[in-house]
Amino acid sequence: MDTGFIRGVIPPIVTPVDADECVEEQGLRNVVEHVIAGGVHGILALGSNGEFYGLDQEQQERAVRITIEQTAGRVPVYMGIGAIATRECVRLARLGESLKAQAITMLPPMFLSPSEDELYRHFRQVAEATALPLLLYNNPDRVGNCISAGLLERLADIPNIVGVKDSSGDLTLTAEYIRRTRDKGFKVMAGRDVMILGSLVYGAVGCVASTANIVPALVVDIYEKFMAGDLQGALAAQFKLAPLRMAFNLASFPVVTKEAMNLIGLAVGGSILPNTGCSELNRSKLADILKQTGAL
Repeated sequence: MDTGFIRGVIPPIVTPVDADECVEEQGLRNVVEHVIAGGVHGILALGSNGEFYGLDQEQQERAVRITIEQTAGRVPVYMGIGAIATRECVRLARLGESLKAQAITMLPPMFLSPSEDELYRHFRQVAEATALPLLLYNNPDRVGNCISAGLLERLADIPNIVGVKDSSGDLTLTAEYIRRTRDKGFKVMAGRDVMILGSLVYGAVGCVASTANIVPALVVDIYEKFMAGDLQGALAAQFKLAPLRMAFNLASFPVVTKEAMNLIGLAVGGSILPNTGCSELNRSKLADILKQTGAL
């Protein structure tokens, strides 16, 4: 299975919605153009920043279809899966394949507390239902359970489970993921934007970075400078990005991504309820940070 395309900076793009909380097509097409112009190496549709949880089946399919159409083969498109039940995850994986996504990413089931054997069977059953490469998505803060290094090592032996995005914020765990799978051709991606460079130094192949919705070129700069051997340049770019990522606590997740994009003139609308927006004070703070990064 070809996995050479799994690398670099992959933004989990936001999903612009209209007043009825349906996908706003032109806004989504504009987001795709914005991140591609910033030099990204792939696009993730229906990630957590894409508010997959607030879209019904029809709107999820529409979001992925528009994204793939607008991307037009310029970069790979990944489709995110965040369903709870194995059966629904299988359906979504097959949908991604039918829509011609290049790969899928998949969260553990949220709300539940599955054992490691249950998680293993869950991921294996979905992987076996599709010919697409599958990247796991470890985000224990959001879903309530963590993919341990031991479980990941087992899952990496399943032929089309080819990588993981680690948003745990635990660099020790990221390093263990890499150490335990380094001889398997397994791809580890950073999922915390403030830890991109650290993860690359350990051996990660890139990042899935929410800030790449807003300042794609800056995030790409971290990766490209690291790959060119310019460690000081990569570090300078990482430090420049950090205040923006740290500002994501100015509102409930994932509101700030859309707030920032609206502020820089890329109209993406509001968040899906129950999320609303930043307070005026925090929006002002966010604008100041965007000015410091050169985005505004």
